[in-house]
Amino acid sequence: MEKIKKIRPQDMAMEQIQWYIQENQLKPHTQLPSERELCTMWQMNRSTLHTAIQQLIEERKLYSVKGSGTFVAPPRLVRDIKGIQSTSEAMRKTGYFLWTEVLISRIETCDGYVARKLQIKEGDIVFHLYRLRIRNNVPLMIENSYINYEQCEGLEAHNFAEESLYKVLGDLGILLTKGTEKVRITFATEEEAKLLKVEEGQYLYYQSGVVNDDRGVGIEFFRIMARPDQVQYTNVLTRRDTR
Repeated sequence: MEKIKKIRPQDMAMEQIQWYIQENQLKPHTQLPSERELCTMWQMNRSTLHTAIQQLIEERKLYSVKGSGTFVAPPRLVRDIKGIQSTSEAMRKTGYFLWTEVLISRIETCDGYVARKLQIKEGDIVFHLYRLRIRNNVPLMIENSYINYEQCEGLEAHNFAEESLYKVLGDLGILLTKGTEKVRITFATEEEAKLLKVEEGQYLYYQSGVVNDDRGVGIEFFRIMARPDQVQYTNVLTRRDTR
């Protein structure tokens, strides 16, 4: 006879907290009732509730402020690693405003590494765009893009603190259709730590890849350093019928 696995009290408490947030439509940064109040409300063991809250904090669904209490955490920016989507488009889905600080926006000659990625010649002209992305005064990621300038001249005239790179490329008639990318873990350098307001050596998501147009021409080579407490990567798994 198959045994029925019991649900742990901690898991039930986590479900109860998340139900409470959803049922009461609590917005990010809303303070939860105290642990004492929640225990009384749900007739729950204090240590069980505390463990559940700590787990939700680790999962970035709650956060605590010493001396103030526990609050609903803002949702992390979700990036689909299979789709070609700009950060601006992804942010709009969260309902939050994205602020961009442009660190570099210039025409330059490319080195051999960038040339190989874009399948152009070393020394060819590229447009270099280096941006810091910020939400609610919290840095999310650093985006470093090298654009094949021969395919989209005039990019230097645009203000990318206000404009979306992919929107501008689309207006120029460039249709971005496919590409390749990798996501791995890296560690913050001194410069990256300063920009992202994290400790030097803290782990970050490192995303890099090339985006091509509908002709298969390499348009953008990008490198992104993202804070794991602010950005989440997802992928949809599918299975082919092997019968």
